[in-house]
Amino acid sequence: MYLANLPADQLSSIKEVSAFYNISQNHMSKVIAQLAKCGYIHTIKGKGGGISLAISPDKIRIGRVIQQLENKLDGVDCLSSNCPLRPGCKLKIALIKAVESYITTLNEYTLADFTENNEDISYLLQLDPT
Repeated sequence: MYLANLPADQLSSIKEVSAFYNISQNHMSKVIAQLAKCGYIHTIKGKGGGISLAISPDKIRIGRVIQQLENKLDGVDCLSSNCPLRPGCKLKIALIKAVESYITTLNEYTLADFTENNEDISYLLQLDPT
């Protein structure tokens, strides 16, 4: 959300974003690397470098980002556990449906839905909402 509120030609830095969200730079670096690998963030290394969105916020589906960043979304790993109920348990089916609904709902939204024309977010980010 931070990068989506910056002017398109303005770069930010991992230090700046991690300070804003009060997250360690090490953790933020890992998140940024994943987002860059998925093509959401453009990174420029070296002096004068920085980070920016690589895709327009209206093209970034929230559910898709979650799917790409999260290693496991299946709720419970019934296949690798030694659960005695595994052969007859129907909970796994309900959990799979719940995760599918979660992703489907989030895919109804883009990053732009949460950032564009949102003066509250711009204020919190201390950015000009234009």
